[in-house]
Amino acid sequence: MPEALARHAMVRITPASWRACLAGRADLDGLPYVASWAERGWPLVARRLAVGETGHALGLPLPPALGKRRLSFVLDPAAILSVAPPPRLAEVASLVPADWQPTLARFLALDPETRTFGSLAWQYLTGLTYLSPTSDIDLLWRLDGSADALLAGLADIARAAPMRIDGECLGAGGRAVQWRELAEGTPEILAKDAHGVTLVARSDFLSGAGC
Repeated sequence: MPEALARHAMVRITPASWRACLAGRADLDGLPYVASWAERGWPLVARRLAVGETGHALGLPLPPALGKRRLSFVLDPAAILSVAPPPRLAEVASLVPADWQPTLARFLALDPETRTFGSLAWQYLTGLTYLSPTSDIDLLWRLDGSADALLAGLADIARAAPMRIDGECLGAGGRAVQWRELAEGTPEILAKDAHGVTLVARSDFLSGAGC
């Protein structure tokens, strides 16, 4: 079995492999953009394997205008052209509404390496309209040292933000925890990785133990 891809990894597929994959998906015939997705250079996103699946599990979320469907695929490693992390927030900040800009500036001041996934990332990567007036913003932070200052800063920014702030903190071994749950200080927290969800001690997650 191939090594699992990291959470939120953006995966570009060879056009030939994409055509072969879609040849067996009559349910997707006629959906705008899907047939030419790989040729346009647009990525898919890594997801967890479901029971019985083998290979690389990938997802493709369609924009609201196409019903916000979440399409699922499994491809062989040979189909993959490249794998990259989701985009940095600094790269996509110009796409957000004006009333979001001060909040994004505060996030970047807190951690310039903040990354984004979800609607904002997909709008940046494809040029299609994913954001709406009621959209949340999904962010990703890597814990390289003490988390206290980061979590306190996130909570402070979220209180004044005009949108809901969702996102995850990435720890050792690719584990991820919802930032709000981590900030609450609960002794045990739910940690996600490429293989599933486990209950771990907050102290172990922050220290990298057991990863």
